[in-house]
Amino acid sequence: MIVPAPTSPAVSIIVALHNCLHLTQAMLRSLDATWPADVTRELILVDDASSDGTRAWLAALPPTPQRRFIHVAQNVGYAAANNLGARDATGQRLLFLNNDLEFSPGWVEPLLRAHARLGDTAGVTGNVQRRWDSDAVDHAGIRFGPKGKPEHRSDLPFRRAGRFRSTDAVTGACFVIDRELWARLGGFDERYRNGCEDVDLCLRVRELGLPVGVALDSCIRHHVSRSPGRRDHDEENTRRLFARWEGTLASLALKRWSADELDVGWTSPRDPRAAASALALLFYRVGLRRTAPRAARDGIRRALAAEQERWARIARTEN
Repeated sequence: MIVPAPTSPAVSIIVALHNCLHLTQAMLRSLDATWPADVTRELILVDDASSDGTRAWLAALPPTPQRRFIHVAQNVGYAAANNLGARDATGQRLLFLNNDLEFSPGWVEPLLRAHARLGDTAGVTGNVQRRWDSDAVDHAGIRFGPKGKPEHRSDLPFRRAGRFRSTDAVTGACFVIDRELWARLGGFDERYRNGCEDVDLCLRVRELGLPVGVALDSCIRHHVSRSPGRRDHDEENTRRLFARWEGTLASLALKRWSADELDVGWTSPRDPRAAASALALLFYRVGLRRTAPRAARDGIRRALAAEQERWARIARTEN
């Protein structure tokens, strides 16, 4: 008798857990209810030393071949916990999720479809996230402001079905990446502690010439930064990101300035004279973008230098 070899799932879902058990329970219910039956998966839950009953609750769940648990005795943080889960994954693609998400039918298909469409050149693909409490768009990509700090985009184009928006980075709350690329990158940099590890990963993907972007017709809801200690290391994380990527951040900040200059803010005026005026303004701003005025470059450099000096003062105080 020939026993067929087990097949790997199409997607390995990795979720790092640290307390917030009620959110984990709600997330898993909505994940099970909305996952398409024709996409094979495995679910890897990494309990990062929760103290609210999460471990006992996981132990009571009925075991299945598609669901595995990893328990960490001491809290190691988001990056390390996800790296542990990814090492145990067998799927072709890795889907990282936060435990404070909730899903509606039809969220995952466009995300996976947009990523698969990139083929061998796929990098990192995220999606649109709305705040659970207000339904306002919280994340539609990440770009860098004039101080070189990451900012979440909250704008959406009028037409977005099937569209992929290229962006500087995406949040780690929900994104998909091929397992081979993840291994090539070495996963998250564990020197970051609960912040900026997702941005750093995306910048490393971009450094390889691979795309980072958002599947605009995939949308989920997010409770946003509910895990304990989520903001405790923001300053340290940003300082580390700046030290690693200073030149890249300056370039991306200038690109952001150029994009803002092109934002005319004009929507189908009925007056032909208004249309002509808007068109003239557009050509003027295209000219600005092409020349990338020295004043803009110098202003961004000064802003980045001021941030660098501020961090240096903090370091001197700490020492």
